[in-house]
Amino acid sequence: MATDWIALQALAAAEFGRRVEAVTDWDAPTPDSEWTTRDLVTHVVDEQRWIPLLLTGQAYDQAEADLEPIGDDLAAAWTEHATRATAAWRDVPADVSVHLSTDVVPAHEYLAEQTSDITIHTWDLARATGTDESLPDELVEAVWHRFEPKIEDLAATGLYAPPVDVPDDAPLQVRLLAVTGRDARVDA
Repeated sequence: MATDWIALQALAAAEFGRRVEAVTDWDAPTPDSEWTTRDLVTHVVDEQRWIPLLLTGQAYDQAEADLEPIGDDLAAAWTEHATRATAAWRDVPADVSVHLSTDVVPAHEYLAEQTSDITIHTWDLARATGTDESLPDELVEAVWHRFEPKIEDLAATGLYAPPVDVPDDAPLQVRLLAVTGRDARVDA
């Protein structure tokens, strides 16, 4: 059965939104040692802001230049831009070319990438805010199946910290996060 990345994107956006609503300290540290909670949410909001533009064929540099600053209300910005991104994903054919900063990829590949990114950052935000860290099984499984064949390549991209060594029998969410340099074990 094919993965319904459109449904998974909407689920990931909803899960991230729940964690954004729980933020009480925008300066709190996150599992990514370089980012505060504000930095993390701003990053994910930014990614959502340019999705509708990129899906219409606009080049990444132009899309980024056309965007206005986010503003201070990150929760409202998340709701607005995640809603627009979700609608844009539903309206675009899967094979449309998307011009990213480093590559041109079909929309379906970009959708899987963005959904994976939101999923991983949902856990980051949950850990930072002390909220529920469990991710929906269908998101974890889809992202795992996307990442697992390229585990060796993930660390080399520089997008993630080096993998965390966890047992092979660890829960799938723990193994998924470990390949992105995150230690999701309860006793971590």
